[in-house]
Amino acid sequence: MDPLEEELPPPPPLPPNVVPIRAEDAAAADANDAPPDKPTKPKRLLMVRPGLGKKGQPIQLLANHYKVSVKSSEEFFHHYNVIMKYEDDTLVDGKGVGRKVIDKLQHTYRAELLDKDFAYDGEKSLFTIGALPQVNNEFTVVLEDIGTGKSAANGSPGGNDSSPGGGDRKRVRRPYQTKTFKVELCFAAKIPMAAIAQAIRGQESENSLEALRVLDIILRQHSAKQGCLLVRQSFFHNNPDSFVDLGGGVMGCRGFHSSFRGTQGGLSLNVDVSTTMIVKPGPLIDFLLANQKVDHPNRIDWQKAKRALKNLRIKAAPTNSEFKIVGLSGRNCNEQTFPLRQRNGNSGDTNTVEITVSDYYRVNRGIELKYSDNLPCINAGRLKRPTYFPVELCTLVPLQRYTKSLSTLQRSSLVEKSRQKPQERMSTLNDALKRSNYDSDPMLKACGISISQNFTQIEGRVLQAPKMRAGNNEEFLPRNGRWNLANKKLIKTCTISRWSVVNFSARCDVQGLVRDLKRLAIGKGLEFEDPHAIIEENPSKRRAPVSVRVEEMFEQIKQKLPGAPRFLLCLLPERKNCEVYGWFMAFFCHCLLPFPISMISCCRIYDTYLLQPGPWKRKCLAEFGIVTQCLAPARVNDNYLNNVLLKINAKLGGLNALLQVEVSRGIPIVSEAPTIILGMDVSHGQPGQSDRPSIAAVVSSREWPLISRYRATVHTQSPKLEMMSSLFKPRGTEDDGLIRESLIDFYTSSGKRKPDQVIIFRDGVSESQFTQVINIELEQIIEACKFLDEKWEPKFTLIVAQKNHHTKFFQTGSPENVPPGTVVDKQVCHPKNFDFYMCAHAGMIGTSRPTHYHVLHDEIGFTADALQEFVHSLSYVYQRSTTAISIVAPIAYAHLAAAQVGTFMKFEDMSSDASSSQGGGGHTSAGSVSVPELPRLHEKVRSTMFFC
Repeated sequence: MDPLEEELPPPPPLPPNVVPIRAEDAAAADANDAPPDKPTKPKRLLMVRPGLGKKGQPIQLLANHYKVSVKSSEEFFHHYNVIMKYEDDTLVDGKGVGRKVIDKLQHTYRAELLDKDFAYDGEKSLFTIGALPQVNNEFTVVLEDIGTGKSAANGSPGGNDSSPGGGDRKRVRRPYQTKTFKVELCFAAKIPMAAIAQAIRGQESENSLEALRVLDIILRQHSAKQGCLLVRQSFFHNNPDSFVDLGGGVMGCRGFHSSFRGTQGGLSLNVDVSTTMIVKPGPLIDFLLANQKVDHPNRIDWQKAKRALKNLRIKAAPTNSEFKIVGLSGRNCNEQTFPLRQRNGNSGDTNTVEITVSDYYRVNRGIELKYSDNLPCINAGRLKRPTYFPVELCTLVPLQRYTKSLSTLQRSSLVEKSRQKPQERMSTLNDALKRSNYDSDPMLKACGISISQNFTQIEGRVLQAPKMRAGNNEEFLPRNGRWNLANKKLIKTCTISRWSVVNFSARCDVQGLVRDLKRLAIGKGLEFEDPHAIIEENPSKRRAPVSVRVEEMFEQIKQKLPGAPRFLLCLLPERKNCEVYGWFMAFFCHCLLPFPISMISCCRIYDTYLLQPGPWKRKCLAEFGIVTQCLAPARVNDNYLNNVLLKINAKLGGLNALLQVEVSRGIPIVSEAPTIILGMDVSHGQPGQSDRPSIAAVVSSREWPLISRYRATVHTQSPKLEMMSSLFKPRGTEDDGLIRESLIDFYTSSGKRKPDQVIIFRDGVSESQFTQVINIELEQIIEACKFLDEKWEPKFTLIVAQKNHHTKFFQTGSPENVPPGTVVDKQVCHPKNFDFYMCAHAGMIGTSRPTHYHVLHDEIGFTADALQEFVHSLSYVYQRSTTAISIVAPIAYAHLAAAQVGTFMKFEDMSSDASSSQGGGGHTSAGSVSVPELPRLHEKVRSTMFFC
């Protein structure tokens, strides 16, 4: 019997009145009750490119793709499954040890393996060119001086029961710590190397995709042998020149991404700069002090330290052996004891004594601890059989990924320090390719692969910016992806009346701020009345607890205002008291329940101290229909306030500017028949928030023929689930899915016309998920349409937008970024499928990242030119700014809606009241646990651009 099976507990007894269900009956029931997330019609295939675009001014570019030549070969890649066990037949679970074992196996048994080279993925797959001698190959491998952190059979890594760092007697007799492994290489499949040529021609099959995967595995193995940290296809050297300190014991590490891609120009190697976060190497105590921002070990919070240190690797003095941290001791070094085996004279007998960790190092090692006596020990053994080390003897090894979420300051520091101008990035990439020295790799040589040392020259096109229209029918043409509305009227304006100012800040010129805001608003055509009152905080309350300050302010609001304000401008205090932000909004919504408030606007002094606005946003948007806005008056000037007014106007029902073709109904195809535009995105929790539900958002256009006004619907789904599970959710005669509301809103806002055309922009999915998008998600959208009207048959176009890719473009003979409107659909695109790159925005900082658009399905019948110009136009309808943005506005709005409504889930909303907010239960996917649902947005804000 499998030893793992023996450890399973017996099943619990059945209650007396329960009849067990047979497995086959349960499976049939599950099939009948399963949500409609599986395709029942013939499988849709990715569409073929209809042709190349021709419109636009030609421009010569360089791409960070290096051409690869491949010699034809009749050889095969042979795939072997790797099974790795310890001597006691337990499976090896350590990721790092696998490569060491395979390297030693290859070195030890090179003759028996016919001198074969391996491509090993570090886990369970290994590839060779040509077959190994046997179908199933078994080997025994002995590694010396490894630091896996797994205790030996008789206790600590050194051999003695629970001793710190191992036993003296064992160490004297055997200077190296050894570990024996059993390795099986079992034949699984063979892939013809000719399949690489199929991938180049776009003839994608299981073999062609697997062949490219083998090539990428060879790149990973090549970098692993150079001592790199591997993060998928990104590689990071232990080079201090590539490190930037982000504070808190965290560093940014610059490396490079490298992967093979099949393109129209043949096989290419895509190389790009990549950045990850690592733990700052060095003394462990230095990391803890920096991570917790304290200046003395006695001030360390050891519960936080335990979470921060888990699974990190250390080297422990004096032996300098490497271990993995599993936890901390329950007592300090001078109190924590362990059983130490000692020899009695020359008899060979041993006895066991209890000794503290501190005494062990002083007596047995001659090490007097300087400050660790009163600190917990590091446990680098196992929880049941610990191995203890004093903190001061531990050093963090280099190149360990930091996977927890960064603070706002750390994120901004990482972005700022990672920026590179185009010329600097080109130089970095060429250096990375030379340093990698791929041409020396024996596996790549055996594949007949040779890599060019120069960027690929390509031809792009620059599309002309669309003409725009502001108020008073004033038309203008953006220049370099930008325009200025400072001296222009907005095309549709809102009214701001019955408003007041609430001031928690002692240093803000409130009168000046109000005066400037009113002057600019009137200049843009907004109706802007004087504030009813300016309510100042009582200076004696400024040192009081936050809750007291907020309650006191609301007492003043109720006393000084004759009724409910339509708009409040809230000036918050200095950074250290920023908690007022969350408290103010929560109490405001609670205390003024009887008043129908239409909008609140909050000012905060610093961008960096925005706290989680979940409680008050939930109350305002879900319970009371209040649209909110936040400002930062520390850096107030006319440009800043003009941008704030654009957001306020859009949220309250106005529009700032429109495309001229939008007003004149001159957009090809889209203006000719009722067309709804959908933007879809799924937002996940930050690193370290794996249990936080994902947020699925669908943004939809309204008031056709406009393409500038949108609304949003948001649902929760299982954590980290990228496929949208709530597009169509039939419950009896009702549909609770995301699409239904969008379709009904389009119908009511567009003169009671159903959309004849549905254009879907999907963000956040990888190429491996494309078939799921067109066969599951698209099918759900079609079902949602049929659920409303069985005879309704609109046409669908589905486009995936990717920002998370590694292709960059550079101008030849210019140090500047590519101009806005640059589109590329030749040479570095897919050899057969319909895709293109577009850089619609003007890259002012760093190197521009184009958006990669994949047209998966098109029943509407766009030409390449028509679709590219339409996508380009959608980058100019973003109401929050006066610049073209890097991705189509519907997707940008979906990001905002998911992020803003997602704050509902960051507080006590994770409790049971959240999951019962819509009648109990949450959205789930097949095989997942129930997640809490978000409350529905209030009907007053449901069709507004509250997310803008």
